[in-house]
Amino acid sequence: MAAPDRKGVRHRKKGPPHHDGSGDFDQPPPQEAVTKETRFRRLFGFDFEELQSWSGFVQLLNRPADPANLGVLRLLFGFLMVLDIMQERGMSSLDMRFLNPDTCFFPLFNFLQPPYIDWLYIIYLVMLIGAIGIMLGFCFRLSCLCFLGPYWFIFFLDKTAWNNHSYLYGLTSFLLLVSDANRYWSVDGLLNKKLRNSHVPLWNYTLLRFQIFIVYFLAGLKKLDEDWVTGHSMTRISKHWVFSPFTMFFSEEFVSQWIVHMGGLIIDLSMGYLLFFDFTRPIAFFFGGSFHAMNSQLFHIGMFSYTMLATLPLFSSQDWPKRLVHKCPDRMKIILPLETPAQDSRRCLYTKDIKEEDPQAKTGKKKKPQMRLIHHLSAVFVLLYMSEQLFLPYSHFITQGYNSWTQGLYGYSWDMMVHTWSVQHIKVKYVDAATGEYGFLRPGVFTESNRWSSHPDMLKQYASCLKQRLQEHNIAQPQFYFDIWKSMNNRFQQRMVDPRVDIVTADWSPFKPSSWMMPLLVDLTPWREKFKEIEETMANETDVVFVADFPGLELENYINPDFDNVSLTVLYGEVRVEFRGKENNESLKNVTLKKDDKLEIPSGEFHNVLTTSESPSCYFYISTNQSEVEFNKNLTEYLERQNTSASSTDGNSGTVNESSDDPLIQKYQKVAERKKRRERWKTLSPLDYFKVWGFKKYFTFRRSLLMSGLAVRNLVFGTPDMDQLAKDIDWASGQFHPEKYLDELAGVPMMDHP
Repeated sequence: MAAPDRKGVRHRKKGPPHHDGSGDFDQPPPQEAVTKETRFRRLFGFDFEELQSWSGFVQLLNRPADPANLGVLRLLFGFLMVLDIMQERGMSSLDMRFLNPDTCFFPLFNFLQPPYIDWLYIIYLVMLIGAIGIMLGFCFRLSCLCFLGPYWFIFFLDKTAWNNHSYLYGLTSFLLLVSDANRYWSVDGLLNKKLRNSHVPLWNYTLLRFQIFIVYFLAGLKKLDEDWVTGHSMTRISKHWVFSPFTMFFSEEFVSQWIVHMGGLIIDLSMGYLLFFDFTRPIAFFFGGSFHAMNSQLFHIGMFSYTMLATLPLFSSQDWPKRLVHKCPDRMKIILPLETPAQDSRRCLYTKDIKEEDPQAKTGKKKKPQMRLIHHLSAVFVLLYMSEQLFLPYSHFITQGYNSWTQGLYGYSWDMMVHTWSVQHIKVKYVDAATGEYGFLRPGVFTESNRWSSHPDMLKQYASCLKQRLQEHNIAQPQFYFDIWKSMNNRFQQRMVDPRVDIVTADWSPFKPSSWMMPLLVDLTPWREKFKEIEETMANETDVVFVADFPGLELENYINPDFDNVSLTVLYGEVRVEFRGKENNESLKNVTLKKDDKLEIPSGEFHNVLTTSESPSCYFYISTNQSEVEFNKNLTEYLERQNTSASSTDGNSGTVNESSDDPLIQKYQKVAERKKRRERWKTLSPLDYFKVWGFKKYFTFRRSLLMSGLAVRNLVFGTPDMDQLAKDIDWASGQFHPEKYLDELAGVPMMDHP
């Protein structure tokens, strides 16, 4: 990735001149130069000898490179960040997210707290202005700082919002800050002739290409995880419509294993190498473009797919935008960037005089480049940055306090989509140590995220926050006990946290393992194949839950009266089932179950399942939600009657009373309406679909800017009274309702919309 363009060493037929990074558009090289060129140089763009000495390495990294490619990346990245700030960064909904003072937050450092809401909008506004400045290349360094500072502040403020692509945006903006990306197609270049179309050091390209390379390659290495290779990470994604071309010919199981999992693994491992070499780059463009286009439809990942698409040309020759402009009509060239050769820059090292002593000479006089301190520091910075980025994704042996079933916090390790979670049950119990009174809280109260339940550091922060909230409600010494049951990648449902430990007083250190986190029962992973066999024998309306538990611990469970035919079957180990209501019901008796034993569990009763074996126990529940079965049956009858005849409204026919006052019928009507809307979505014309999409984006951007304007007004002129402020917020929050628009298109009667 440190390689300059390699196309400059080849003969060309008719076409635009090519820029080789040395300051001149190259002419066909003499035959002697071609014969002496090594195979290594043809592949990598430099000689291996340049890496064998420090001076050669410094000279290589500071070799002049055309700024055109870098300038286009800067413009595209800035534009995408403008869109990202108002969408995924949440500028349009800051007041909904941060205004409530009772909300629990999860900053990386506890001293970081959200500022007053008006100031938070100002921070976002500064970040937005910085993104616009990056896009335009105006006051470039200052714009990068305006974007970078607020961005990392917001990033560190809330760990629940972390993901890999948000981390990538922060890194890319930092790399742009230290680069000379404003040398081409920028306002700075228009205002300063010395900057306009001037060379940039090769290391500007080297670091950005390296960063994109490790996004792919390390993501591929993380996918070598057994769960991904065996197809257990994303088992349901093959049902999405983007895989329809494959499911036409192959089964969903085949598509999931070989297209989703193995295809994703191969693309991530190979994409960086395919992009690097000239002769494989078209292949990378095809598969990389298809891969990111599919991801944009599969996942809600904001601008990530488009950002990765924008980085694909970064690996092409440095002057490809100039050659593209050269092919455009002359009338268009007035508004397009320069296509002339780049001028010299003091940031680069040249191996020959650009101003030749003999104007008639075909080649310049060679001289030894004059290395300055900045050139040596640049090389040191490149090595340090690369080392840090290679080390950080594997640094979890240091930050052990953040480890649980996965290594570290999600968001900087490039382990994208490797782990899929299923939450079965979360119980939050508090005990007042002063009085002994206890109670239960709704899981997730005082927060909008559920990611706290998967990480020990956030669980500790959540318990501390809950302690403060309960103390405000006259509970003097609250203790908190969490019973969290989850499954990762289709394993057994098992507890993550020791329910006997008070998390408020539990020890936690970023550098030591959290002893109160329960380990993932990886030895039971092979049971997943048995799960499939059991599930295949079940009827469609039957639910099955596979559970594993640790010796000496018990599961407290309650069977809702809506469930019928509930049974518990032991797969491995030994358990004791204890019923709470056995005093009032003589038929309820405590039972010890061993492997293959089965017990019918009555509905509407509490029971505890205690693991009495020395090894973990494994068992599963089978149940049928009779209320849901009956509801679906009656709903089907209702929909059939609606489809058969719109005028058939006889309330005495069938098993359902079709009176509009019947709450059950109102439920059916809502389900039927949702079904109709889904059908209208499928039949929507491309133009109408684009209108819906455009209106939604417009109102998102509109609210972002208007709420920022209100924040500036409040800080400058003071906050108005509450009635006026509420009216202003309602005005700024004008929303577009896609459902209402669909009703208008279909010509159906207007309905109330939220």
